[in-house]
Amino acid sequence: MAQKHSDAGVKVGRLIAHFRGRTGMSARAIAECADMDLTNYQRIERGEGNPTISTLLQIAVALEIEVSDLVEGLQVADLQNGRDPYGYTHRADRRRQRGGEWA
Repeated sequence: MAQKHSDAGVKVGRLIAHFRGRTGMSARAIAECADMDLTNYQRIERGEGNPTISTLLQIAVALEIEVSDLVEGLQVADLQNGRDPYGYTHRADRRRQRGGEWA
């Protein structure tokens, strides 16, 4: 079975594609400007990659945008398989499961 890609990766990829479309540049040209392999860039744009912050910075510079434009609006729910970051709690959910007591 194919691995489901995170909604976060898909959203970032769509934003990259959107901003690239505004520039009128090809994926190859952006990948070259970002000093990246074309295949890797295309995977990220399709939402299949898992880019590091450094990679997102390289892409943002190539697109002449702020890196924050690529992650704006992302939520915890966008993480793959509903994974929550360390320290993120669902106290209200756990309290309901235990009949009103804190877990």
